[in-house]
Amino acid sequence: MSRVSPRGPARARADAARATTIGEDYGPLSAAGTVAAVTSAPPPDPVPAIRLPWVRAFALGRVFAVLGMQTLLVAVGWQLYERTESAWALGLVGVFELIPVLLLFVPVGHLVDRSPRRRIAMFAHALLGLASLGFLATTASDAPIWWTWALLVVVGVARAFAAPSVGTILPQLLDPLQFAHANAWMSAAFQVASVAGPVVGGALIDATGGARAAFVAGAVGQAVFLLCLLRVPKPPVPTVVAGGRGIAALFAGFSFVRRTPVFLAAITLDLFAVLLGGATALLPMFAKDVLRVGATELGWLRAAPGLGALVTAIAITRMAPWRRPGRVLLAAVTGFGVATVGFGLSRNLALSLGCLFLTGLFDGVSVVIRMTLEQMVTPDALRGRVAAVKFVFIGMSNELGGFESGAVAAAFGPVASVVIGGVGTLLVVAAVASRWPALARIGPLATLRPADDAAPVPPPG
Repeated sequence: MSRVSPRGPARARADAARATTIGEDYGPLSAAGTVAAVTSAPPPDPVPAIRLPWVRAFALGRVFAVLGMQTLLVAVGWQLYERTESAWALGLVGVFELIPVLLLFVPVGHLVDRSPRRRIAMFAHALLGLASLGFLATTASDAPIWWTWALLVVVGVARAFAAPSVGTILPQLLDPLQFAHANAWMSAAFQVASVAGPVVGGALIDATGGARAAFVAGAVGQAVFLLCLLRVPKPPVPTVVAGGRGIAALFAGFSFVRRTPVFLAAITLDLFAVLLGGATALLPMFAKDVLRVGATELGWLRAAPGLGALVTAIAITRMAPWRRPGRVLLAAVTGFGVATVGFGLSRNLALSLGCLFLTGLFDGVSVVIRMTLEQMVTPDALRGRVAAVKFVFIGMSNELGGFESGAVAAAFGPVASVVIGGVGTLLVVAAVASRWPALARIGPLATLRPADDAAPVPPPG
């Protein structure tokens, strides 16, 4: 199987001259033959990504989009629990978002690899803005509860289109050596919004006595991102489509992930860690019934993980690359599990905030490592399909984890639900480290290169 650089034939020949298949030091990965490692240290980033004006515009837009989404989620959770006082209802929020993602992620990933990604991203976020206005309409009348479920399905559809399109725009336009730097800043932008969104949402609910203003803020956030996307250069439309034709092309993302064991290990680790260890869905229940605080404090509880991840993202922009990022990833998810157990056992607001801050701190490390690993080892012609697979593994594991947390909380109470999930996370870390020992042995992420998983075929005229 040939080794291919994403930057053209000339660069490919240069990379091939100084690259070797991952060998003894990296264990089982060499047998898969899907990734090349550069033996010499890469040069420094030619231009830090954040210095590019359109990258700054993209990051600013992401702040507003995530701010709007977080505000929307706080408002939906608050309004739903006020109306139902049901842990099951909170858990079902994730289920109704997950259903359309499971139905759409395969064809959407294929569409993203064959179409202008910016155009798909704009459609997705316009749909999110319309969903926010739909939730606003439910507050103007005594709408039946099924309106909420229907609008959550619309949100799920929008996210199915947004994740593989938005997440693959920058890799088309940046040099691979800029990926880690860009990912740290994008993570920082995401976490700024993750911190501010819940606080803004909770404050708006407290100030107005209802969720209307928070739903308006959700729509405004998506509108600002649409304007910022117009500043981003149009990524090139793919001229080749990897992965074969027909059904094989649709499922090429699965095939690639299966044949790339280190990437499979990383997303499996995050899938089950978030599935078991996520306590976010139960925060309205913890705020009202365990900690006995109001909507403003609920906003701060929602914001604490984002604040921790923001600290991590900013720190990473100033740090040298990790020599053994796989080991760092395993340690970070272990810390996430321990902090989750601490939150479940806490009865003090300050301690609960501290534990949630630590969950975000550790999760921020895993996000940057996983994003950079994905971008370094995935050929551009497969990015949409691979991103769609990853989104189901990672992005929607939050929603599925919310259902799991709600179901366990309904049966055994919120404290048992969170503590069991944290312990389960620690068991997952041990299982992944044992099943894929190559993860702990990979070298600096910037030394990895994608491989040509299949001969490209021309797209239909």
